[in-house]
Formats: sequence, structure tokens, C-alpha cells
Amino acid sequence: MYLHEIKNWTSFHWDEAQVGHVLASLRFEQGLLLGRMQALGFDLQLQAELEVVALDVVKSSEIEGERLDVGQVRSSLAQRLGLPTAGLPGSSRQVDAVVDLLLDASRNFHLPVTHTRLYGWQAALFPTGYSGAYAVATGVYRTDATGPMQVVSGALGRQRVHFEAPTANRLPSEMQAFLDWLNADMPLDPVLKAGVAHLWFLTLHPFEDGNGRVARALTDLLLARADGQSQRFYSLSAQICLERNAYYHALEWAQKGDTDITAWLLWFLGCFKRALTASSGVLELVLQKHRFWQTWQAQSLNNRQLKVLHKVLDGFEGHLTSSKWAKMAQCSPDTALRDITDLMQRGMLTKAEAGSRSTHYLLQFTPQ
Repeated sequence: MYLHEIKNWTSFHWDEAQVGHVLASLRFEQGLLLGRMQALGFDLQLQAELEVVALDVVKSSEIEGERLDVGQVRSSLAQRLGLPTAGLPGSSRQVDAVVDLLLDASRNFHLPVTHTRLYGWQAALFPTGYSGAYAVATGVYRTDATGPMQVVSGALGRQRVHFEAPTANRLPSEMQAFLDWLNADMPLDPVLKAGVAHLWFLTLHPFEDGNGRVARALTDLLLARADGQSQRFYSLSAQICLERNAYYHALEWAQKGDTDITAWLLWFLGCFKRALTASSGVLELVLQKHRFWQTWQAQSLNNRQLKVLHKVLDGFEGHLTSSKWAKMAQCSPDTALRDITDLMQRGMLTKAEAGSRSTHYLLQFTPQ
């Protein structure tokens, strides 16, 4: 029996002592993080928001097996946040639509969530009406025309059904009840409300596709309400992506359980707390980028140099070599070497090692 087959299945309850203890600890960490971010000043807050929302957009899509170009996501966000876009690529229609979805969820958290708003979010995920080679019904709740909505895994012919959603004829009344609860003022802590809403929405699975990403957008909206502000300084989606198997296991366990959702809420709150801890790395990245550009703000650089330096500062993995420079800047090896030599003469780069194959370069954060 699935959760939604139980009579009065949305009468959720949990162990107040267990959940309350974890929630109190989480809220303390949340307050510390928001306090640190407020001390940064407006410009650095915007930079931190760009990094966090970019991570949220990319990782929420990655959970569903879709990989977005990080540079395009940053470019789209920079335009919408009023930040410089020098050195960043243009963004596609699809990336712009997904970015707009996430920004609407966080920046307009105070607005009610309606059927129409959810339709718009889901449609934004599929601007062409297709997911890969498959047509997707957008802007409407699903039907059962092609059979029941199931979450499955495994190769064709050996699939395992993890979950089967309620029949489509239940969706109008079930979704209305969900939205009435979601938009109602109540004494329930907004973080707990986010955890309940996430499970409730994914149990209904109201759309033909895109349910996971819409659920995470809804969660971001409720967490923005919990923060009391629209700027995002942590990414729950990024943490869920890291813990993807545990996430699916916790959902499946809850959707095959009863109305006591203690185990689900403890997992959700634990994941959220780990997301808050991980955000310190994002903060350090923002501060590092700020120090670099503040040091070298008087330097006039060409577009190739700006593009590569942005990529390195955004979390480039491995060593920066002349061949990697040529690939990132889409230029010849000779041009890459000239760009690097120019930056070394200015003091912005330094050679880390000698040798024809092992030579790589490091950023200089202070003039030598």
C-alpha cells in the first residue's frame, strides 16, 4: 500500500521531540550563516547569491540526469542580478527559462502558489515541449492516457517500480487541498513545512515530467520564507545531488509508509543542515574571487583572459596549463602562451613548475 492509498493520508504527524531537537540545531546554524552573509555588504551578497543559485539550477537539473552549461547559467543569472557578464558566454532559451523559474521561487516567495504558477514553472523546464526526443505535456496536470504514473528504475523488461502515483482523476481536488495548505498561515515552522510539502507534492506527482525540479523549487520558496528574505546563500539541491541515492531511498520509504513521517523529516532536516555547512565553501570562493579582482582591478584584459580567469576562479579543477588555456579560450597554443606570458609579466600569474609537460600556472592574489 502506498501512502496516498491510506484514508486521510495527508494527516501527517511526527515525533515532536526528535524532530524539534534537530530543527533547533539547524535553525541555529541557519542564523549564523545569514549573519555572516549580512556582514559582507551588498556587492558580495550578490556575488554569493549568483554562486549559490547557479549551483542550485545546475544541481537540481543534474539530479534528473540533465546537465546544463555552468557558464551559461552564470551568464543568465548575472544579467538578472545586474552583475558584470564580461568573459561569460551567452545563455540559451532553456537556461534562461530555468533560471527565471528558480528566481521566481526565491524572489517572489511572499506570493501565493497557484495552479497557474505551477503550470508556468513546469512549462519553463521544457520550452520546446520536449524532453530529449520525447514530447512532454506542459502547463497542465498529467492524465492517465498512457497508463499510471510510475517511478521506475532498471533496464527495459527488468524494471523495478519504486512508486505509483494517485490516479489522474484525483489530482484536481488533491492539488487544491495541497495549495490551500501551502498558502495558509499556520504555526508550523517554515522549514518543517518545506519538508512536508516536498514529500506531499512528490507523492501527488502531478505533472507528466519535471516533478522533482518543481518540488525543489517549491522547497526553495518555503525556505526563503523561513529565512525571511529572497537572497539564497545555500543550496539544498546541491546537497541532495550529492546524496541522491539516500534521497530516493528516503522518499520511497516514506511513500510506502504511513502518516508518521518522522524518518523522512529527520533525513530532510539532516540534509538541509549539511547544505548549510557546505555553503561555507561557496562563501570562501566568493571572498577569494573578490580579493583577486580587487587586487587587479586596474588591469585591462582581453576577452580571452577574462574568460579563462573567470573559469579558474569559479572552481576550475586540476592545473592550469597552456593547453587547457587554449581549449577554454578556443584559441591557438601560441595565442594561449602569449596571453599567459602577458599575465605573468603583470604579476597576475606565476609559473608553478618547470618542464615541458608539467608546467602549470597559479593565480597571484597579491602583487609580488
